[in-house]
Amino acid sequence: MQVDALIVRLRPRAPLEAADLGARLCQQAAASVYRCYGATALPLMALCIASFEIAHWLPGVALWCCKPWLDRTILFVLARGAFGQPTTLGELWDAQRQVWWQQLILTFTLQRLSPWRAFTQPVYQLEGLSLLKAHRRVQQIRAAGSRGATLVTSAFATAETCLTLSIISLVFWFSPPGQTPDVGTLFTGGAGASAFLLLVPPIAYALAVLFLEPFYVAAGFAMYLNRRAELEAWDIEQELRRAFAS
Repeated sequence: MQVDALIVRLRPRAPLEAADLGARLCQQAAASVYRCYGATALPLMALCIASFEIAHWLPGVALWCCKPWLDRTILFVLARGAFGQPTTLGELWDAQRQVWWQQLILTFTLQRLSPWRAFTQPVYQLEGLSLLKAHRRVQQIRAAGSRGATLVTSAFATAETCLTLSIISLVFWFSPPGQTPDVGTLFTGGAGASAFLLLVPPIAYALAVLFLEPFYVAAGFAMYLNRRAELEAWDIEQELRRAFAS
């Protein structure tokens, strides 16, 4: 990795401070991130939501399972953004085999169940290691940082739940007097529930994921960079390269 080409200024940071840096990186690369992420996520979300015809609970479960796969697109764009490189849809399409189709089993199993997914995902996706070597590398990365990564995952899960419920609450706020839907019907799909009511929770969840997931991936990516800097003294190398370059 060309450390001197990173636009992120590396220095020793606490894990949660590194997560804040990730949010700033996501803001800086927001145009590329949401363009590529939206092009990938919106068709998948529409497909998941359409499954409500099978069961009212299926869209949310399907989207929850697919989140690590969606994260791969976000991480690809953020990794380029860390070097100041914007990403176009054409570049994402050219890299689709690496971004979308590699490590599918790992993505939908171990990564889906990992409480520190965003922290360790760069090892699997960006370092180009075999699964055995990647597992050893993940253990090294997690030796310091797992607690912070778990806290970040918990914080974003809470924020996602709150945002989803806030969007759902709009149905109650804007319902005509006397026509407020029953909460139980909205969430359990009871008898007499209209298609509109059945669609409200999965659409609200999809919107929350669409907005928050890039920031979650960016927080984990910045924590990963911070950990790599600790292990390999990237901050010192970066400062020396910049000093001699000037």
